[in-house]
Amino acid sequence: VQLQASGGGLVQAGGSLRLSCAASGRTFNNYPMGWFRQAPGKEREFVAANTGSGSRTYYADSVKGRFAISRNNARNTVYLQMGSLKPDDTAVYYCAASLVSFTPSFRRNDYDYWGQGTLVTVSS
Repeated sequence: VQLQASGGGLVQAGGSLRLSCAASGRTFNNYPMGWFRQAPGKEREFVAANTGSGSRTYYADSVKGRFAISRNNARNTVYLQMGSLKPDDTAVYYCAASLVSFTPSFRRNDYDYWGQGTLVTVSS
């Protein structure tokens, strides 16, 4: 099983980016997928997640109203649309998939598979 994240880059504050994460090796149509991020010198933190159908979404308070998670199960892909970006959003962003529960978790340990990370840099 592999998760391949892409879409990171350098963007000015206030700008937008869309991250993608394509899964291969198995489908996660019934299971949560999510995004975490890790800034330099900080722990990896939860950003967003959704249920297998994509009908329910969950966000960290720091990104609520600015980021949107979605998924295309036909493509086995989850997306993170990021808007109104701030320098504090600078981090390596990781996608993850969970087989632990049908309900998304905020905890890193509840995710079984991880992508390699994609760097997002927001300049002021």
